[in-house]
Amino acid sequence: MRKLALSDDILMQVEKPARYIGNEVNIVKKDPEKVDIRVAMCFPDVYEIGMSHLGIQILYEKFNRRDDVYCERVYSPWPDLSKIMKERKIPLFALETQDPIKDFDFLGITLQYEMCYTNILQVLDLSQIPLLAKDRTDDDPIVLGGGPCTYNPEPIADFFDFFFIGEGEMSYEEIYDLYKEMKKNGSYTREAFLRAICKIPGIYVPSLYEVTYKEDGTINEIKPKYEDVPAKVRRVVLPNMDEGEYPMKPIVPFVKATQDRVVLEIQRGCIRGCRFCQAGMVYRPNREKSVDLLKKYAKEMLKNTGHEEITLSSLSSSDYTHLEELVNFLIDDCADEGMNISLPSLRIDAFSLDVMAKVQDIRKSSLTFAPEAGSQRMRNVINKGLTVDDILNGATMAFKGGWQKVKLYFMLGLPTETDEDMMAIPELANEVAAAYYETVPKEKRQGKCQITMSTSFFVPKPFTPFQWAEMYEPGEYLRRAKVVNDTMKAQLNHKSLRYQWHQADVTVLEGIFARGDRKVASSILYAYEHGALFDAWTDFFDLDLWKEAFEKCNISVPFYAYRKRELDEVLPWDFIDVGVTKEFFLREWNNAMKESVTPNCKARCSGCGCKSYGGGICHAV
Repeated sequence: MRKLALSDDILMQVEKPARYIGNEVNIVKKDPEKVDIRVAMCFPDVYEIGMSHLGIQILYEKFNRRDDVYCERVYSPWPDLSKIMKERKIPLFALETQDPIKDFDFLGITLQYEMCYTNILQVLDLSQIPLLAKDRTDDDPIVLGGGPCTYNPEPIADFFDFFFIGEGEMSYEEIYDLYKEMKKNGSYTREAFLRAICKIPGIYVPSLYEVTYKEDGTINEIKPKYEDVPAKVRRVVLPNMDEGEYPMKPIVPFVKATQDRVVLEIQRGCIRGCRFCQAGMVYRPNREKSVDLLKKYAKEMLKNTGHEEITLSSLSSSDYTHLEELVNFLIDDCADEGMNISLPSLRIDAFSLDVMAKVQDIRKSSLTFAPEAGSQRMRNVINKGLTVDDILNGATMAFKGGWQKVKLYFMLGLPTETDEDMMAIPELANEVAAAYYETVPKEKRQGKCQITMSTSFFVPKPFTPFQWAEMYEPGEYLRRAKVVNDTMKAQLNHKSLRYQWHQADVTVLEGIFARGDRKVASSILYAYEHGALFDAWTDFFDLDLWKEAFEKCNISVPFYAYRKRELDEVLPWDFIDVGVTKEFFLREWNNAMKESVTPNCKARCSGCGCKSYGGGICHAV
């Protein structure tokens, strides 16, 4: 019988003990004594969120196909268990074998959002692995990071041995083969291994680069310490999506996950070019999976999991060429009684509404639009490509189809935003509400409509045309939210309108981490050592602690958050080549300032540079 890492008395003390026992349906079981390499894949957040992440599932499938590799999983223990483990010195363990992470060869951490950075340190600390890479020995696991936050890894560079820049289906074979060979012939040392892998495409080893600064605190230069270390790290991309591994038997958790369904990735990348969107830039070029392969995947995954819902994963599902054929197949061939189909990232048009009417309970569900900005001027600035007629026509069709709940997502704090742009948000929502009362006769209404506006505060991200933009102090973000709220209260249909906004303090912190340099690492370490953890969770976020950390570590919040970057400034991520050129981002920044719209990739190639990858939309139009 498998021995658990936690005793029964500990499991009885913590919330949701099923988070920690493993042995779920479809886990991979191997004899750890019969493999050469042991890998622990970590999502640094609670189990329910980590189990919803498709990227780890893909890598879990890919790595475990190798007979010489055993890949297991680990997530951040909830604070109740974290406290017990620290007090009793219980090492963090993998779910499959319950073995300590410190005994593994690699610890791979996926970096999905900046507010998980203290959780990374929690995972290392509980694993009894030195927090700083420079303090690790040859007996410690190699700690690597991957995911969206690696497009500026500098604020957490001190904690990692290397980062993987790009898509995980690529390059790992070479990494594992080299590690195995060095272990076998006795040439392995941590330093020698890192010096060797830095030449593999997509690999960034922070310890092999040095950063110098100017007197004003901006970066002077980022350069390799040795001649054989690449000056630029190029993002790696899977050119043909049909050739990548995909989990046909996804693990089915014991605890209800955030995304408790089969996830079908239909394409990567986006043709739209929204200027605020990092994912739309760094996942270029747009690459589709073939519809026949997706049909096969859908049937097999539903059979292997017993899930009652399937969702189509994409940045913009409406742009998938064969969407109608795929959706009709799912409805006709897969949607048994009780089966739901989730269709996120859809434009609200006649086809989408027809499909959703077939797969949703209209009375309970709400439709989601993401105009991102209230005024047409701002939508042109951000290159959103939506007109007010598009939004109202979609809403009108929805109301005729039986919906009466609509969610509208916006951003506040975008470059060039004025009070008039902010006031346009509830004005647009009011037009949508008015369309309901004009469209649906009184005798057919199921009560009043409900239009919910939700605003997040804009965070400039690396490798976007807005990477140079300024941010604002929390009070200014809240003032902008108040402008929206006050305008809403003055609207004719305001009783049909609801308004929600995000935390301003967390936004500023996210901005510091998104565009920070290596100096920021000291504040993250200080905050963790003084109790910061699960910062993405409102219940645990402690603003005063972060203020203290920045003060103690001489991190200037105005310098890292509120300052507009100069267009010729050396940015902390300039040593990374994502395939999209800096010239393109500069061109798009200037287009934004001129309120000029750039056509989508299917309409016209805008010369972003991604044609060099040799696949996807760049070579299909």
